[in-house]
Amino acid sequence: MNNDQNIDVIRKRLYYRAMHRGTKEMDLLLGSFAGKYISELSKLELREFEELLNISDQDLYDFYNRRLIPSRFADSRVLKLFISFRV
Repeated sequence: MNNDQNIDVIRKRLYYRAMHRGTKEMDLLLGSFAGKYISELSKLELREFEELLNISDQDLYDFYNRRLIPSRFADSRVLKLFISFRV
């Protein structure tokens, strides 16, 4: 598998995870976000996105509504895109 195929597999896996969170609201929000941006994300940004996907729905909702921004994501382009994204 070449590098482009690897990144495509990663994108597909992360897109699936974004679409199947467990709550309809977060499935819609993250799934729509992934549908719009995932093809543009670099390898580093895909890792940042995967880190976001590992966070609970409630915390992600708080990030989205700017109630909580953990310092480890303060410089994350992916988080900034997510916060500014509107469905």
